[in-house]
Amino acid sequence: MIATTCRTPRHAGWLLAAVLTIVAGSDLLAQRPAPNRRANEGDGPHQMLVIRGAILIDGTGGPPRGPVDITVRGNRIASITGSGIPGIPQAEMRPIQGATKEIDARGMYVMPGFVDVHTHTGGEPKAPDAEYVYKLWLAHGVTTTRDAGSGASPFILGEKGRSARNEIAAPRIFAYARPSPSEVQTPEAARAWVQSVAKKGVDGLKLDAFPPDIMAALLDEAKKTGLGSMAHLSQGGVAQMNGIDAARLGLGTLTHFYGLFESLYKDQDVQPWPVDMNAMDEQHRFGQVARQWNMIHPRGSEPWNALLKEFLALDMTIDPTMQIYSAGRDLMRARTAEWHEKYTLPSLMEYYEPSRKNHGSYWFYWTTADEVAWRNFYHVWMQFLNDYKNMGGRVTVGTDAGFIYSTFGFSYPQELEMLQEAGFHPLEVIRAATMHGAQTLYKPKGKPIEFGVVRAGMLADLVVVGANPLEDINNVRQLRLALKEGRVVSDKRPR
Repeated sequence: MIATTCRTPRHAGWLLAAVLTIVAGSDLLAQRPAPNRRANEGDGPHQMLVIRGAILIDGTGGPPRGPVDITVRGNRIASITGSGIPGIPQAEMRPIQGATKEIDARGMYVMPGFVDVHTHTGGEPKAPDAEYVYKLWLAHGVTTTRDAGSGASPFILGEKGRSARNEIAAPRIFAYARPSPSEVQTPEAARAWVQSVAKKGVDGLKLDAFPPDIMAALLDEAKKTGLGSMAHLSQGGVAQMNGIDAARLGLGTLTHFYGLFESLYKDQDVQPWPVDMNAMDEQHRFGQVARQWNMIHPRGSEPWNALLKEFLALDMTIDPTMQIYSAGRDLMRARTAEWHEKYTLPSLMEYYEPSRKNHGSYWFYWTTADEVAWRNFYHVWMQFLNDYKNMGGRVTVGTDAGFIYSTFGFSYPQELEMLQEAGFHPLEVIRAATMHGAQTLYKPKGKPIEFGVVRAGMLADLVVVGANPLEDINNVRQLRLALKEGRVVSDKRPR
């Protein structure tokens, strides 16, 4: 059937690769919607909520300050005021006149709610209930997600609306739709598809490495309709649509690493695949991708710096999702993570195990050589990310959890840890997780951000943790409270 719809052999290869990627990476299977919010879930919003005595990290990259009182009226931050002297223990706090609820946050750190710009909600068989996924996100402070591919589905659009109306306990959802190859075989069809999903209420597009004429039409029409764009430039099409090719056409976010190394090849134009390569065999696919680490122009070279500068000039966001591939460099660690036993559903754990049917479950013969290649690959990849950040480029936090031993929620702090490993200061890590994520989502709308920074007038998306994340970024796991638009959506304070 695929062959009969192709206009040229070039399109035949692209269609096959794109079909495989879309089926593997999307939530196409059924999932039960989250139940309506229960009476004991989601305290607020309040007429006047005051978070008292906290140390504030506002998400902009500025240093911590405090103690401060943060006053929230309804769903927005009303004011931030000093409430003590650093280094001097605060006296017993007197009630604030007019406050309908006070939260004692002395000794705690407040940040903006976290943004995950690459998510999937699971689905059968691995995570049949959306509630499981949502609550793991909220329990780790993720108050906003970008669904990467299923955004035009009635399920995601329905859950997006229910979350916006606070009918369910869930993060805010930005819905990105993904076209199937059969829907966009010509530029005209691509433009029509963008118009159709825009009318459904999606926020953007999740794209593959489409042929140049198709990609140009998709991205141009997305810009005209105020839709964002992100792309997984899979190996099947990256030879004709790598990272810089897509950026020049107007791509907003390069997700993962696909297309990045291919933009920097030194002695070839396509990856020199082994003679027995089969892209439909995921062990080949994931085993070979890391072999690119020494095929590119080195750090600091003219081509390396030129790519950084052009990405920056084009205002490209890079969303690396490093942790989703981290099992490749240490499979045993990923398999035995301490949260699996208590929090990873048996059905999800079974999905992770070696399987010819499940995406990312390719561990039939994973060798030391594979892990060494992935460690080398990460070293180079992290250098590029750190250089881009240092140049002023926008790097964000996305997890793509639900595959490759990466469990929803728990994967988020892992991604923060890996950004620090790449050379980011913890304040830069937090900025990537908050302000930069919000900017990425709001830029295509042509509107200022409404969350991602803690300041007066912003939506009250807040995370309260029990220890200093600058001392150890892993302290974000010590979540005490998460608020979404002034409503307490996760409360783990000691009782």
